[in-house]
Amino acid sequence: MKKTLAAGLVGLTLSFGALAAAPALADGAAVSVDTTSIADLAANPATKAILDKDVPGLTAHPAFDQFKGMTLKALQPMSGGQLTDEQIAAVQADLDKLPK
Repeated sequence: MKKTLAAGLVGLTLSFGALAAAPALADGAAVSVDTTSIADLAANPATKAILDKDVPGLTAHPAFDQFKGMTLKALQPMSGGQLTDEQIAAVQADLDKLPK
């Protein structure tokens, strides 16, 4: 029982650590609406939370698999006005607030 509890707490600690860490690309580039794919943003809990807050419904969209390889900036002109400049700016502002 003690081993299971300890292992669970270690897992919990690791999970919180992953949430607190700022996501970055493997090459160390900053996370950006211009350069980071929507799939990469959605794969990280911290940046997915930003997407879900600033662009509600994006990660649950029925066509998500079709556009997830794009950046938000690349998707915007194809969104028919559903992805606004304000939303893009809000996502970038929130990404910029993440710890480095």
